[in-house]
Amino acid sequence: MKRDKGVSHLLLAVLALALPAAVSAGPSGQAMSFTCAGCHGTDGSSVGPSMPAIAGMDPEVFVDAMQAYRQDERNASIMNRIAKGYSDEQIKEMAWFFASQRLRLFPQPYDPALAEQGARLHDEYCEKCHEKGGRPGDAGTLAGQWMPYLHYSMEDFISGKRKWPRKMKRKVDAAIEAAGDTAIPALVNYYGSQQ
Repeated sequence: MKRDKGVSHLLLAVLALALPAAVSAGPSGQAMSFTCAGCHGTDGSSVGPSMPAIAGMDPEVFVDAMQAYRQDERNASIMNRIAKGYSDEQIKEMAWFFASQRLRLFPQPYDPALAEQGARLHDEYCEKCHEKGGRPGDAGTLAGQWMPYLHYSMEDFISGKRKWPRKMKRKVDAAIEAAGDTAIPALVNYYGSQQ
């Protein structure tokens, strides 16, 4: 069977043009997310109490967090090193993958009296930014997060290891002034109680 040389050359030309695009496409957001699974769960729903759930996270919140880690502006054990290994485009790809995942929450023990106090504090000082009791949104996810993670995060803000988001310091200071030393534990128990 004789082949037409023109068809063979055309086929080679098409393959030659397609190959660089296939090679440069790189891994998908889902493929890159596998490196996050050990700490944040296979779908971003963390099963470890000191690691935040990132499933359903607003993509901009994810990108902002990764950029802060890359620039050593956010306290971390290893996230700053991990974030430096990804390009801006790869971080965006992962952000959209995690945003598309359904957040699964896991029951955790909490103090009902503190959670009730925290609900009142949330309504007065936090609800404007952390809407619907801290459900996923453009201010991050608080509802259902692991309580140790929330506690460590607040310690980082208060100690100055983590930069306060706009207006947050003023609101937290007001909550502490209103409720004293129980303000932060109350808020942590409230968010942890959201299942």
